[in-house]
Amino acid sequence: MASERAAPYEEHRLEELVAEGVSPWVEGVTRDRIASGYLARLVRRTGVRGATTELAALLRALTRTAAYREQLVRDGARGASAEAVLREILVQDARSACDCLLGVFEETGGADGLVSVDLDPRHAHDASATVADAVAVAGAVDRPNALVKIPATPQGLRAAADCLGRGIGVQITEIFSVRRYEAAVAAYFEGLERALAAGRRLSAIASVAAFPVARLDAEVDARLAASATPEAERLRGTAATATARLAYEVYEEWLGRSRWRPLRAAGARPQRLMWMDTLAGSPPRARYVDRLVAWGTVNAMPPPVLEAAVRSRALRGDTLSGQAEAARTVWERLERAGVPAGTVAAELSADGLRRLADRWRRLLAVVADELAAA
Repeated sequence: MASERAAPYEEHRLEELVAEGVSPWVEGVTRDRIASGYLARLVRRTGVRGATTELAALLRALTRTAAYREQLVRDGARGASAEAVLREILVQDARSACDCLLGVFEETGGADGLVSVDLDPRHAHDASATVADAVAVAGAVDRPNALVKIPATPQGLRAAADCLGRGIGVQITEIFSVRRYEAAVAAYFEGLERALAAGRRLSAIASVAAFPVARLDAEVDARLAASATPEAERLRGTAATATARLAYEVYEEWLGRSRWRPLRAAGARPQRLMWMDTLAGSPPRARYVDRLVAWGTVNAMPPPVLEAAVRSRALRGDTLSGQAEAARTVWERLERAGVPAGTVAAELSADGLRRLADRWRRLLAVVADELAAA
């Protein structure tokens, strides 16, 4: 946290990344990072253009800082439930982050300055419950630059289309395969078409489709390490880049379809691909900042990785466009090395949803304990 308090960033900024069409976001904003001015400094001095809440970061802040103490004491005195207080914590944090990024939102005409907020992940397989949660949270945050997070399960994608049709921006999460990403794009198009039919302003509806690239590489590399062959060693660290290149080909292909034209004419923006590096490591490294660069994408990083990216000047231009054939070859080699793409994606998605649900339950337990103590 010491680096967060100082963080002068006088020499190196993120303008080069922005100039390549990549929006840098900070992942895991919490009340202490907002109240201390850390988020505002990132926006002002580095060019950060978006933010997300994150359950693991919130759990750390609740147990290691006093940032939420005043609210917990107040809510404990009035007998509020842990569910209600946890939701209000997330809503207040998202609202404050939205206000911090409102200037970016206005300067870019709504293209950037966005903040995504977590919903209850236990509803990931229940479309109607997810929509109800999204409507309640979006209404409570009440900011034009807020998005809600929805996992890319089949029911989650149904809920995402419904939310988009209602004019609620969505970050679709837990995408580990190109096939699932195509389903997320289809949900985005369906949602926009519903919104257009309802007479909504499409330029006000934003969406990103998030790939946790660090987790994908970590899982694939662990499988390759277990095989202990020279070919497996050569393939380590290639899965996420190859997947991103194939996803970017899908992104461009959908924007070339006739189905996009009436949406674009009505003011719709493309749904951006988001790369998420959630595994900071020690020391933290900005591994994907130079590897995943293409116009109209987002790179979301936790503070340690973001700070490493600020100090780096390793960009080498667009690394995704026109690379799909080489990426397909990489995945063919990975399959031959015993790493099936579909199995990896399914296991990572299931594990990710279990982790999210577990963190939500742990947050509820911590909040309940704090309310009782207060």
